[in-house]
Amino acid sequence: MTSVRLPLFPLNTVLFPGLVLPLNVFEERYRAMMRELLKTGDEEPRRFAVVAIRDGREVAPTAPGLPDQTALPERGPTAGFGPDPAQAFHRVGCIADAATIREREDGSFEVLATGTARVRLLSVDASGPYLVAELEELPEDAGEGAGALAEGVLRAFRNYQKRLAGARERSLASAAELPDEPSVVSYLVAAAAVLDIPAKQRLLQAPDTATRLAEELKLLRAETAVIRHLPSLPAVDLTRTPTSPN
Repeated sequence: MTSVRLPLFPLNTVLFPGLVLPLNVFEERYRAMMRELLKTGDEEPRRFAVVAIRDGREVAPTAPGLPDQTALPERGPTAGFGPDPAQAFHRVGCIADAATIREREDGSFEVLATGTARVRLLSVDASGPYLVAELEELPEDAGEGAGALAEGVLRAFRNYQKRLAGARERSLASAAELPDEPSVVSYLVAAAAVLDIPAKQRLLQAPDTATRLAEELKLLRAETAVIRHLPSLPAVDLTRTPTSPN
């Protein structure tokens, strides 16, 4: 499989294909990335890769801190990620296509991007003003029984939504608003479920759609059982608006 080189934007989140990613870009290394992407013609996609941070920080320190008040802040493309930045990131990420890049008066950027395809991180080049990754695109295989699993996941997801929303049926999306294509279902549920980064990362890097859906079915049933006994949980507002792939 051929590889591709793209700017790399590490984040404390997992991006899935088909999902929208809004970004507030204020660090110089990522400002430089956006300025370079703006050089791409309007007819060409402005692509970069998003990977979840395994160890490190997505924001470089901006001032000295305890215990050493005289320490200089880290700067440069690897700031916060250690001497070998590739080790700080999960190896499966997602290509993002920036539909909108708007520069503000203060030099920061407002970016709206959409996940397009999963990629595996092969290597990281830190020689420039921002990180650049060598990546290979991962195929999306359906796997065995993906269609039936998608139906089960949608039922479990709606039950999960109801539990989170306090069973307020009128505030939930209707069945017609939910997708039925297995891979779309798998990514939508992975993004919408209230899960930690390691759990979302496992779903992103599942070998095929059926495997991802089967794992989601187990997670949704387990989470719903917990919610049943713990009715007061955070983030319930996430389910009080219609669910959308975007």
